[in-house]
Amino acid sequence: MKLALQTVASAVFGFAFFGIALFVPAGTIDYWQASVFIAVFAVSTFIPTIYLAITDPAALQRRLRAGPTAETRPAERIIMTAIVTLVVAILVLSALDHRFGWSQVPLWLTVVGDVLVAVGLTAAQGVVIANRFAGASITVESGQQLVTSGPYALVRHPMYSSVLLMMVGMPVALDSFWGLVLVPPALLLLAARIRDEERLLADELPGYRAYSRQVRYRLIPRLW
Repeated sequence: MKLALQTVASAVFGFAFFGIALFVPAGTIDYWQASVFIAVFAVSTFIPTIYLAITDPAALQRRLRAGPTAETRPAERIIMTAIVTLVVAILVLSALDHRFGWSQVPLWLTVVGDVLVAVGLTAAQGVVIANRFAGASITVESGQQLVTSGPYALVRHPMYSSVLLMMVGMPVALDSFWGLVLVPPALLLLAARIRDEERLLADELPGYRAYSRQVRYRLIPRLW
C-alpha cells in the first residue's frame, strides 16, 4: 500500500511539475506540443511502472528514491542539483521559445522529438528491468551483482544514455530549438556523474574493473 501511494504521489507531482514548468512560462494552456509531451511522458512511464510494481516492487522503490536529497555523496548532491536545475531550465526555455516565437520547429521534427522522449523513457525503464539494482541514486547495496548483459553489453551506463536521448528530444518536442543549447551543459554534468559513479563502482562492486575493460564505452557507443 505504501509503495502504491508513493507511486501515485510521484505521478501527481510529475503532472503538477510539468504543468507549472511548461504552461506558466508559455502564458497559455493552448500549447498542444506541451500537452502531447506530457501524454507521451505519462504513457511511457505508466506501463513499465505497473510492470515493476507487480514483478519487482523493490526495483520500483529504488527508482522512486530520486533527486539530490537521495544522494549520499556530497559531490553527487551538487551534480544532481545542477542536473535538475538544467532540466527545469530546458522546459522553461522551450516554453518561452514557443510563447515568443524565437524559433519554429516543423511538425515532423516535433514528432521525432516525442519519439526520442518515448524511446529514452522506455529504455530507461528497460534498464531497471535488466538490472534490478539500477536506482536513481548512486549506491552499492548488499547482495548487488554486476550486470553485463542486455544494454550493459553496449555501454556501461545505459540509464544515462536513455536520459541523454530524452533530453535531446525534449526541446524539439516542445517546439523549441533554443532549448537545445542547454543539452551540452547537461551532457557535461552527466559525464561528471559517471566519472564519480565509476570510482565508487570500481572500489565496491566486485568485477567492475574487469567489466570496464571489456565494455569500453560509457555513454555513447563508438564515442565515449
